[in-house]
Amino acid sequence: MAERLKLEDLQSPLLSKRKGKDDFSLVGVIGLGIMGQGIAETISAAGIDVLVIEKSEKALKVGMDALGRTLDQEIKRWSKTASEKRAILSRIKPTTNLVDFKNCDILIEAIDENFEAKRQLIEAFYSIGKEDSVFISNTATLSLSKLAQSSKRPDRIIGMHFLNPVPQVPLVEIVRGMKTSDETYKLVKRFGERIGKTPVEVFEYPGFITTRSILPFLNEAMHILMEGIASAEAIETAMKLGYGMQTGPLEMADGIGLDEVLMWMETLHHELGESRFRPCPLLRRMVRERRLGKKVGEGFFKYDAEGKRMSETKKKAAEL
Repeated sequence: MAERLKLEDLQSPLLSKRKGKDDFSLVGVIGLGIMGQGIAETISAAGIDVLVIEKSEKALKVGMDALGRTLDQEIKRWSKTASEKRAILSRIKPTTNLVDFKNCDILIEAIDENFEAKRQLIEAFYSIGKEDSVFISNTATLSLSKLAQSSKRPDRIIGMHFLNPVPQVPLVEIVRGMKTSDETYKLVKRFGERIGKTPVEVFEYPGFITTRSILPFLNEAMHILMEGIASAEAIETAMKLGYGMQTGPLEMADGIGLDEVLMWMETLHHELGESRFRPCPLLRRMVRERRLGKKVGEGFFKYDAEGKRMSETKKKAAEL
């Protein structure tokens, strides 16, 4: 699992001139994992400058290189051109220094589901940033109201839950905390539309709509596999052909990251106390074995360097 971003890893100044207030001229993204890469690409593709941060130069390079490869894949699929790739990357500025975020109109955190780490980021951002800037958490399960409790601007804190792959999924859930202002909600809704998403307002509750709905589905598929009722391939085929899904539940879990899925399930099981969110033992075992899905090349299925599922022939060739 990638190291978690820590506050002490993020501090020296850099950038940038601020344009008009509601122009969304500069947006900061904290964390350049798969989700952070997708968010940064989506914002930049909408013509907005993006500042991205990671805990080290090495982590930044890994994230930016991965984003470049993703854009290359999109070019191969004819969904982007080489000039669009250059334009997107030209608007994304990497840094390891949180102080550089001081002029951001909006900051979006895309780090692990760790309450204390997210709370500290909010505190740190408002100690160096503009008081009227908006802090957006990409949390899937945590309470916005609790995260905002110790902040001096709880009215400017809101949730924006993107789904992976961010550039392709047209939905974003907007989650208001108890003290989130109407002004903040309207601004973030407008921002969501500006970057090509359809915003759906969700009241604060663990899991919101999408995470709460999908986790029991993924969990049940894992139980079916663990109990030997069907193979992983059979489960995928049945759900794709039977229900018209583009991706079956096990490959979907691999794409999210099995460690992330486990964290979400544990949080919802703790918060709601419902057995449907109790993680399948098979999921726990796979996370222990570091078979975390696409990001490491193996989960319920094996994946090549481009994140595509490997056929049995390719798997055997790769093992030779």
